[in-house]
Amino acid sequence: MPAIDLNCDCGESFGPWPMGDDSALLPHVTSANVACGGHAGDPATMRRTVRRCKELGVSVGAHPGYPDLQGFGRRSIPMDPAEIEDMVLAQLGALHAIARAEGVELRHMKAHGALYNDAARAPLIAQAIARAVAAFSRDLVLVGLAGSAMISAGEEAGLRVAREAFADRAYEPDGSLRSRSLPDSLITDPARNLQQAMSIIDSGFALSVDGLQVPIWADTLCIHGDTPGAAARAAALRAGLVAAGIEIRPY
Repeated sequence: MPAIDLNCDCGESFGPWPMGDDSALLPHVTSANVACGGHAGDPATMRRTVRRCKELGVSVGAHPGYPDLQGFGRRSIPMDPAEIEDMVLAQLGALHAIARAEGVELRHMKAHGALYNDAARAPLIAQAIARAVAAFSRDLVLVGLAGSAMISAGEEAGLRVAREAFADRAYEPDGSLRSRSLPDSLITDPARNLQQAMSIIDSGFALSVDGLQVPIWADTLCIHGDTPGAAARAAALRAGLVAAGIEIRPY
């Protein structure tokens, strides 16, 4: 039976400003990427999110991003690789402290937003992130865009990797994610989410915005928690995959 992990980006509220509906979304995924205070999140939100994941049996991972609260981590910040390594390590440590207090072990790490996209195409940035993960714990799984420099860097560092694909994002012909600044970058129709997920799992490709087949080998599929209606789409996606005979489980 084919199997796939479903993950979501979560814990991205900050102080009195809510972001997404984690309580409704988390029951439909098997892995959670919890913001670590860089692009979003705060200590109380981190702890509340980890506690909820523990209740649901959802695997917890760190979701570090550029220190850019105003831009939600979706703006690239020029940084030396050593600075990126230290930044990622510090954010990992912050979530680790919260998780340890709740009796939860971190299982993976996935970069956020612009840091994720920069690492997908820039080997030096990807290698800096991989070094941070390896320095923190070689038991962590490094999650990155399928076929990208992040996956190569993780493998070269001797880390376990998880290749990620997206049910709710459009692809360019080269396998990169379509920029959010361009039309049709988000896929919000539940039927299209399921169609893209099934194509990736069953056939090993997604259709690009130009209708070309983009080869993708994925261990995990992401649903973005900050997009309106994410919980309902995640529920529909999981139900559709199960109905098609796909096992939903952590990678």
